[in-house]
Amino acid sequence: MTVTPEVLTYYAQDLEHDRLREGRGRLEFWRTQDVLRRTLPPPPARVLDVGGGTGVHAEWLLADGYEVTLLDPVPLHVERAAGVPGLRAALGDARRLPVPDQGADAVLLLGPLYHLAERADRMRALREARRAVRPGGLVAAATINRHAAVLDTVHLGTYLEEPQREAAQAAAAHGVMRSPRRGFTAYFHQPDEVCAEFADAGLPGAAQYGLEGAFWLYGDVADWLDDPACRTLLLDAQRSMESEPSLLGVSGHLLTVARRES
Repeated sequence: MTVTPEVLTYYAQDLEHDRLREGRGRLEFWRTQDVLRRTLPPPPARVLDVGGGTGVHAEWLLADGYEVTLLDPVPLHVERAAGVPGLRAALGDARRLPVPDQGADAVLLLGPLYHLAERADRMRALREARRAVRPGGLVAAATINRHAAVLDTVHLGTYLEEPQREAAQAAAAHGVMRSPRRGFTAYFHQPDEVCAEFADAGLPGAAQYGLEGAFWLYGDVADWLDDPACRTLLLDAQRSMESEPSLLGVSGHLLTVARRES
């Protein structure tokens, strides 16, 4: 298992547990849930949640009737996830999955790809996911979009700070985000680049879904998410344009899914 000290230091702050449970992060969570519920094989099915953090998605997958195994390289995450009833959680690296060939009906990579700045490492992770999933099974991966840092820092006002601005501009130009605040390097994809990596890993014909659309940049999005009726309207609105090619790149995150060919 290999994870950079910078990543371990960041996640040791225990910030990940609430990231998708609070504020505008809930938009990413609910949209990921929405897309997966429409694309996963029906329960009961075996889901391998790679880089699953503290179990934020594993919890609802278990509640839906799936058999879930979570792997994560961060000991704190695995410790927290192990407390989720019915969840098997263990340390693991997306590039070297400690699982048998074709042992899962679906493999989720909802975090690993943007922590792997080198294309060779991302390809290893995708090929491992393909190896681990049965023929006809689903591989789903989340990525951060190329211009997300510029959009987000303008939204937050931190684009006024020179280190933040330079890092965001570099990510937009070359894909590599060296965060001056988080202290680690990440990789931001172009949407079509993700499909190319899927295809090169033996997963052709991928479909793509913009998770947040432009709504994550709206100042009052948390208020919409707080109100159940408004939240339903917001999620329906993004669902109606989730795969529009001209809008894919404006989302903070993209979900790409493909089925392993028989």
